[in-house]
Amino acid sequence: MRRNRNAKIVATVGPATSTPEMLRKLFAAGADVFRFNFSHGSFDDHRERFEIIRALERETRRPIGIMMDLQGPKLRVGTFDGGSAELVAGQRFRLDLEATPGGAGRAHLPHREIFAAIDVGTDLLVDDGKLRLRVISHGPDFAETEVVTGGRISDRKGVNVPNVVLPLSPITDKDRRDLAFGLDLGVDLVALSFVQRPEDVAEAKKLIAGRAGIVIKLEKPSAIEHLDELIDMCDGVMVARGDLGVELPPEDVPSIQKRIVRACRQSGTPVIVATQMLESMMGSPSPTRAEASDVATAVYDGADAVMLSGETASGRYPVEAISIMDRIIQRTEQDTLYRTILDAVHPEPEPTAADAISAAARQVGHTISAACIATFTMSGSTALRAARERPDVPILGLTAKPQTARKLALLWGVHWVLTHDISTFTEMVQTATEAARTEGIAEQGQRLVITAGVPFGTPGATNVLRIARVGE
Repeated sequence: MRRNRNAKIVATVGPATSTPEMLRKLFAAGADVFRFNFSHGSFDDHRERFEIIRALERETRRPIGIMMDLQGPKLRVGTFDGGSAELVAGQRFRLDLEATPGGAGRAHLPHREIFAAIDVGTDLLVDDGKLRLRVISHGPDFAETEVVTGGRISDRKGVNVPNVVLPLSPITDKDRRDLAFGLDLGVDLVALSFVQRPEDVAEAKKLIAGRAGIVIKLEKPSAIEHLDELIDMCDGVMVARGDLGVELPPEDVPSIQKRIVRACRQSGTPVIVATQMLESMMGSPSPTRAEASDVATAVYDGADAVMLSGETASGRYPVEAISIMDRIIQRTEQDTLYRTILDAVHPEPEPTAADAISAAARQVGHTISAACIATFTMSGSTALRAARERPDVPILGLTAKPQTARKLALLWGVHWVLTHDISTFTEMVQTATEAARTEGIAEQGQRLVITAGVPFGTPGATNVLRIARVGE
């Protein structure tokens, strides 16, 4: 089941797609990584889905990535008399710690950290930015605000505080319980919400202790200020445009998205573009033309993966959403402009032997019209370097570690095959050529480029390039 595309698809699992039949259909339609949203569902729900996917993996003999997405802190107002109240622009509105139902003049805000971080002039956004409140005075347990943008406010609506770093850990007590469960279960990636600064990722890394890769969700403007440092600390990045779009003006989001994707490509860190990609397919069997263009833009930019959320978790057409996303990616990558745009921002290799080998493999593969570049890897670093080069020939990732293939299932252009450990050059060539032929990537007599590290099995030691011919 080799995909005829380079960019990968992440599909969120939910009530609409939790049966073995539906998960099999999603995988067959093109899903490469399955996302479990721990904001919803019980441990039993997640365990059952996990076991179904691992059974599907054994059945299809294809590595499948599983990513758990932690909920993170949820900042919300309290309840209201009658369930809601109407706020009018220009009126005063108080937020405080008093745990009583609110009304048109005040509301409970059970987050002391917000009162500690705000200043006069700070804007508070409620209900995904539908209401805007501006702080005119505040203390350790209250904030007096002026309503800038009015409307109806109702029970437990979310609150965003743009341009303010809140003294909050991204990992709540709930997240710690969820994380312990997910790591014991064996998830491959952990998506970390509410990242504001490098210390947040350091805290998560300490808890995860190498048992899974870390994907940071860039949804806070403060994180963009530390972009390069955060990218260096993680195993993947998600451009979470939903929350990012609430805290930033809409006109800023496209350029921020391109900046993040470009920075990730420069470092060789996998990057996912997420949120509202095919949102109309929650209830429609086909996307809007604007949504198709949105997916294509992420592909043109060279993103490793694009993600579906509610479309596959609870939408009416989950399989169709995967299928059309697969077709959009394929059609985009067939466009003659795709390679021109991709190569226009090609990153320079780092001055290391490993990067030099990977850059040479890309050039040699193009020059000899190789069937593929085959990369032997244990830790995944050889495959990461190969994908960073964005070659114009397929990448065949060969590893004896299923965990490596699953963790990097969202990596651009890499088709993963599980192999045995190799110990000699002869075995290296035989394994690579046989895998390329068996997977339908190369035919008898075609050449392929092989990269590996010697001594074999040494993590991160890419130092060998070899040209081989299938059938020799």
